[in-house]
Amino acid sequence: MVFLKLHFFTKQNQYITIMKKATIPAKDEEITPPKDKKFIPNSRKRKSANKVTAAFGKTLVVVESPAKAKTINKYLGRNYVVEASVGHIKDLSKFKMGIDIENNFEPKYITIRGKADVIKSLKELAKDADQVLIATDPDREGEAIAWHIAQSVKDVNDNIQRVVFNEITKSSILKSITQPRDIDLNMFNSQQARRVMDRIIGFKVSPFLSNALIETTTASLSAGRVQSVAMRMICEREEMIQAFEGIEYWVINADFVSQDKDILAAKLIAFDNTNIKNPEGSKKGDSDDATLLIKSNLEKLHYIRTDEQATDLIARIKKQEFSITDINKTRKARKPSSPFTTSLLQQDASRKLGFSNKKTMAVAQRLYEGVNVGEGDVGLITYMRTDSVRIAPEAIEAARQFIKETYGTDYVPEFPPTYTSKSSNMQDAHEAIRPTTITYTPDSIKQYLDKDELLLYSLIYNRFLASQMTPAILEQTAVNIVSKDPSEHFAFRANGTVIVFNGFLAVYDYQNETDEDSKSKLPKGLEANQPTTLDTIDKVRSATKPPARYNEASLVKELDELGIGRPSTYAQIVSTLLDREYVEIISKAFVPTELGVKTNSVLVDSFPDLINVDFTAKMEGDLDLIADGDMTYLSLMNDFYNPFIKSLDNAESKFKADNKGVKCELCGGDMIIKVSRRGRFLGCSNYPECTNTKSLKDIGKPDGERAEPIVAEGIFCDACGSPMLIREGKYGSFYGCSNYPECKTIKPIATPILCPKCGEGHLVERFSPKTRKKFWGCSAYPKCNNLTNNEPVNEQCPKCGNYYLEIKYKKVAGGYEKYKLCPKCAEKFEITN
Repeated sequence: MVFLKLHFFTKQNQYITIMKKATIPAKDEEITPPKDKKFIPNSRKRKSANKVTAAFGKTLVVVESPAKAKTINKYLGRNYVVEASVGHIKDLSKFKMGIDIENNFEPKYITIRGKADVIKSLKELAKDADQVLIATDPDREGEAIAWHIAQSVKDVNDNIQRVVFNEITKSSILKSITQPRDIDLNMFNSQQARRVMDRIIGFKVSPFLSNALIETTTASLSAGRVQSVAMRMICEREEMIQAFEGIEYWVINADFVSQDKDILAAKLIAFDNTNIKNPEGSKKGDSDDATLLIKSNLEKLHYIRTDEQATDLIARIKKQEFSITDINKTRKARKPSSPFTTSLLQQDASRKLGFSNKKTMAVAQRLYEGVNVGEGDVGLITYMRTDSVRIAPEAIEAARQFIKETYGTDYVPEFPPTYTSKSSNMQDAHEAIRPTTITYTPDSIKQYLDKDELLLYSLIYNRFLASQMTPAILEQTAVNIVSKDPSEHFAFRANGTVIVFNGFLAVYDYQNETDEDSKSKLPKGLEANQPTTLDTIDKVRSATKPPARYNEASLVKELDELGIGRPSTYAQIVSTLLDREYVEIISKAFVPTELGVKTNSVLVDSFPDLINVDFTAKMEGDLDLIADGDMTYLSLMNDFYNPFIKSLDNAESKFKADNKGVKCELCGGDMIIKVSRRGRFLGCSNYPECTNTKSLKDIGKPDGERAEPIVAEGIFCDACGSPMLIREGKYGSFYGCSNYPECKTIKPIATPILCPKCGEGHLVERFSPKTRKKFWGCSAYPKCNNLTNNEPVNEQCPKCGNYYLEIKYKKVAGGYEKYKLCPKCAEKFEITN
């Protein structure tokens, strides 16, 4: 018998000591568990106890992502327990609107599938913790997640506060953890208003849209407050391009030889004693009067109109002698651009790196949450969802010192530069995107980053460093070369730019963004009154061009400057338009599909006051007012809903009056798209009085007729030899015997991909009888039992030549991203559309 002295900290942080008697077994004595208790091995007991009491007497810190939790936990130490919510834990139902409109637009939140265990774990930890600090992302979305977490754990621990980490570095985290605050209900209400508005529009307008276009497509269509406005912008730009009629004009270029035998490239800027003014825009206006006005204005312009005129001018020019009349030099300071906002980062990553918006944000999320750079995980950039160009004073000072030591004092401006954002609805809640530690240069940590991370980090790092440097000094020179015969007066001009002092260009080269004239260099030794000799001359046909189609960079720029959407939504807007096949990407630009054009036409005709730039921008401004406490959730919802529901009623009434859509052959009512657990179908609007239903494939058939099944060419019944038909079932298409009901043989529709295991059968889409989840198995089953959960793609691997690829999913910020994987060599391929 011995006495053990046990030491404890109570939940109230009181230190106590307990003496307990214990018996030590003899050396070879067997330990027998008590008969009235279930024996649990010590290791399991220890693990279970640790899980329940892990936060005992400590502070529970809740973040969004496991990667961030790992990094933060390293900095906070043993008195803190850091757990991840893995994004949102609650949301509106996917299958119902989830909003009680009559009860002040009260949302009905439910636990997201798979998050019940997360909530249970957080409650267990919160119960034993002294304090709960919620450190979700520092934006409105993060504030909403924080509110839902607080509501879930407040019954077991109401000592809840909020902290924000604008960067995941030790100094920032240790500082922020000492500055907790209450959850900002204004920010939460702003996010909730956005979510509820988007849900109402989606649930009310999307069914109307699907029914309005039911004879065009049976696909599920969607509308969105921001998404549909972006699509309208793309469609209207396409209309401008298609209606555009270019105006032809000719340009004359010539090479002159100087006295030092150097070549001087120049362009004709005047003839017949008049400066050239080339036309702009389209020759066709919005109306006949506008077209006449354009024609009248064109007649007043002095430019080369035809090929014959250009040929005649060249013949006259060849007869002239030329000399340099004057040389004009001006020095210009080119200032660096601001550090990145989310919008600017997406634009530059698209333009310079070829990244999609979605890819840019996924890579930036990894850089923000933490990367192992040889001394543990470190957040390399500040929070990447921001519309501010503001920089913390300490970061500015660190950058100035680094620039001085690396480049010299000439590259450090006397005062730090100041910048203003072009974003229409700037919140300025966070800093601009910058590196967290200026000494982590891209070269010093490149061995720790993958290719995409290094490219994006270098872009962010160099842009920030350049923003704190002196302007570049450029000398622009214009050389005028004029004919000596005053009666003819042909004038050419050669332009060139040289960098006198590179300044910020030493770090961030904007050369690919400058105009063509500034890229050319002029020979040295040129002087006024110096004769020159015409060497070569040619003419170039040109024409005015329509506005360019939007690409990812220009669309984001336009949305940002118009105040439509938020930095966190731009990538999702583009993804939705592509996924719904409203637009396609051709030569890196957005082109609306036929479906997109028709969808846009219905939306704009039916909801002109809703699907427009002004309304959407106003709503964004009102959401900002809620976040600032200057407007209430209820007042915004009333301002939005009342005119919206009136527009919807008018659209539906007009649709019925025009007698559009599919009619019920039994009662004459409208057949509308309905959804069941087996999928989408047509049901009578007079239900339950009329229970008529139709398959979507029966649209366009005469009343009472059903779509005839298609004969599967070359496929015959294994039982009776009859041709097989492609039939529709509740779980999709399948082969059914044409001799039905005498022969009831069915078989699945196989893909063209041979089974990689047996090489005889083909991979077939199947469903689990219990879960109804998809998988792909061999058509030769049960002879071959090969199966895979990954969708096979009939596409050869570009790397190893394997005959098929598989669709896989990886977790990224905000959800999952598809990619292709070769099952043979494991090479991954991005899916851009």
